[in-house]
Amino acid sequence: MVVSGQGQFPSRKPIDMTPALPLAVAANPLFCLVGLVQLIGLLVAGSARFTEGTPYERIGQWACLVTLGIVGTMCGVTLPLGPGIATTSAVTLTLMTMIVIVELPRRGAAR
Repeated sequence: MVVSGQGQFPSRKPIDMTPALPLAVAANPLFCLVGLVQLIGLLVAGSARFTEGTPYERIGQWACLVTLGIVGTMCGVTLPLGPGIATTSAVTLTLMTMIVIVELPRRGAAR
């Protein structure tokens, strides 16, 4: 956005009011926070999957359960902000659930 100086100060040059910050920094902090929570949720779901059969399995399961609750709550809370952000939260919740629940056959396993 360029503001011209033709009113009160006619001899001045136009001032460039375009933000100098990169897009990620200039974005709404709430959307960035929601994206960060979604990313953490997916990482926790994946780590819960990798801790199966280890001494850390219970910690991974509880962490995943807590983040499922957080992402689920965030999905409901973000509904007034618009359909796009609530939909991405719902998709993240679905992916987290599928990561934890779906059992894929192992390669090379005897049938």
